[in-house]
Amino acid sequence: MASGLPSVTGDVLTSTTFNSLVLFTLNTQSASSYTVVLADVYQSLVIMSNASTKTLYIPTDATLPIASAPVGTAISIYNSGAGALTITATTPGTTTLVSAGATIGSPTLAQYKTAVAIKLAVNSWLITGAIA
Repeated sequence: MASGLPSVTGDVLTSTTFNSLVLFTLNTQSASSYTVVLADVYQSLVIMSNASTKTLYIPTDATLPIASAPVGTAISIYNSGAGALTITATTPGTTTLVSAGATIGSPTLAQYKTAVAIKLAVNSWLITGAIA
C-alpha cells in the first residue's frame, strides 16, 4: 500500500505522500494460491508468478479486515506465471464475483493478462479486464 493511504480526517498531505500516490507496491506471490489482504488495495499490484494453475481468493468482508475497504475499492491483479489464474471467492455463497456481462462465477486470467476487482457493495465484487 502506498505510504499515507488510506488517510483519515485530519491527515496532512505531504509532498512524500502526494508523490507516492502514483507508485504501485508490487506484491509478488509465488504460491499456487493467495488470499488478498487489506494491504492489496489502493496502489498495489498483486502479481501471481507460479508457473502452474493458481487461484486468487477474495475473502468475505467478515473474515478479513477487507470490510474496512469502502465500496469502489480496487484490487489490481497480474498473472505473470504460465498457468491460468482463477479469481474466486473464498466463500462463494457469501461473496459474489461478477464478470463478463453480469456473469457470476470465477473468471480466469491467462499469462501476462491483468484484471481489476472493484468492490460494488458488501461481499460483492466486479472483476474486469483480460478475463476469460
